Amino acid sequence: MAKAYLVGSGIAALSAAAFLIRDGGFAGSDIVILEEQEREGGSLDAAGSPETGYTMRGGRMFEVHFDCTYDLLGSIPSLDDPSKSVTQDTFAFHEDFAWGDHARLVDASGKLVDAHSMGFSERDRVELVKCVATPERQLDGKRITDCFSEGFFRTNFWWMWCTTFAFEPWHSAIEFRRYLNRFVHLFKTFDSMSGIYRTRFNQFDSIVRPLLKWLTDQGVSVQLGTRVTDLTFAEAGDGLTVTAVALTRGGHDEVISVGADDLVLVTNGSMTANSALGSTDTAPALDTSRSSGSWRLWETLAAKRPGLGNPAVFDTSIEDSCWESFTVTTKDPTFFKLMEDFSGSEAGKGGLITFKDSSWLLTIVLNHQPHFREQPDDTFVWWGYALFPDKEGDFVEKPMRECSGREILDEVLHHLRFDEGPRILDNSIVIPAVMPYITSQFLVRSHGDRPPVVPEGSTNLAFIGQYAEVPDDVVFTVEYSVRTARTAVATLLHLDKQPPPVYKGGHDPRVLIEALETLHRR
Repeated sequence: MAKAYLVGSGIAALSAAAFLIRDGGFAGSDIVILEEQEREGGSLDAAGSPETGYTMRGGRMFEVHFDCTYDLLGSIPSLDDPSKSVTQDTFAFHEDFAWGDHARLVDASGKLVDAHSMGFSERDRVELVKCVATPERQLDGKRITDCFSEGFFRTNFWWMWCTTFAFEPWHSAIEFRRYLNRFVHLFKTFDSMSGIYRTRFNQFDSIVRPLLKWLTDQGVSVQLGTRVTDLTFAEAGDGLTVTAVALTRGGHDEVISVGADDLVLVTNGSMTANSALGSTDTAPALDTSRSSGSWRLWETLAAKRPGLGNPAVFDTSIEDSCWESFTVTTKDPTFFKLMEDFSGSEAGKGGLITFKDSSWLLTIVLNHQPHFREQPDDTFVWWGYALFPDKEGDFVEKPMRECSGREILDEVLHHLRFDEGPRILDNSIVIPAVMPYITSQFLVRSHGDRPPVVPEGSTNLAFIGQYAEVPDDVVFTVEYSVRTARTAVATLLHLDKQPPPVYKGGHDPRVLIEALETLHRR
């Protein structure tokens, strides 16, 4: 029987394993997941306790047209109610707790900004339409700043767009254009964020855990602490065929022979590699001296032959791809009560809140509680992040990267001007997380820098995850990873059932009219 070896255990690999079983007819016992870390889930992580503090490096947002994701999770039973799928649970949660943001932007004085107006000048509108209409290949090597004048980056639209999706002005114009086209249907409700969907809990609890349970129940083997270091390619012929997988585990080197009918699916690159956590009293210590296995493996493979991408485009500009998040845990409801009064929304229904004039460009969100599946009723968790951690704070006079969790929370509280700040500080556990490659998939690139999901001539090798190329779809989403997985399985197994096409709202006249009306709001 054919076997499948999946490198990495993030959402791309877990999805690929599920598609191999569901669509490809594989037995679970013939699928092996090789994971370098000691925990599954990749970037969809979440951990902690009320005593030590919860932590999650990020949170993923969804929308109604994540077709590959909902198709996959429609096959996976929810942990809380196995009679429902994860997709059904996600949609039900949205019905009960849809976002309706009334405090999307906050100014330097701590006052709410009317974000219903996008704040565009006529020049901004023209430049935006031009960017959307420019053929992608003409944007090779260009930054967002190459397409827009300086005033664009002071509009309400930019502040909301960049903090919703984590764009920075120096990022790729290609990726920015893709986002504009992919999410044009969200323009109409962008200030309220009502078109955004979320999972009931954090994504590790709501997606990774039920998916992993389903896979292991099917017999899939997950081997942790296993670092894949190289793949051997067949020398004969013009095709690309993997014949062996080299790995290291427990301090020993091993080689797995790959049969003619076996498959190898590689997660190339990692946006959370070399992440570092701090604590309430200490700043995270960033160390990128040791390359992670996912980056090193991609570098090794790309050096062997053309057509396998260019990892150096994505993993050598840390100053352009790094930002920092923080997770706050408390048993004191004071902050939540104050924020509900301030924002006009109960926790879990308010969406993102961005301090648009803050030097770090801070954004926070109060999640629906509980946000962790085993979180006690008397514990509250919220999350925030900043796009410019290297800049000096407005109140804490040093860069965010040098700040402890307490100092980061102090900066947030000064922006909110709450009198109860000292009490909130004394009753909070704050865990910061610095991530050197978190937006590396947004860095300036050209055609060919990301390898195709299935490289030309490949008989059994595919790349999956955020650094494989899927035309039209957008990175930094769960949907992108799941789509690469489904594409890999369907292509390598020559299945009739292919992934659904990427949704293109720009082809719908109604959506276009609504988007244009939004651009002209005053």
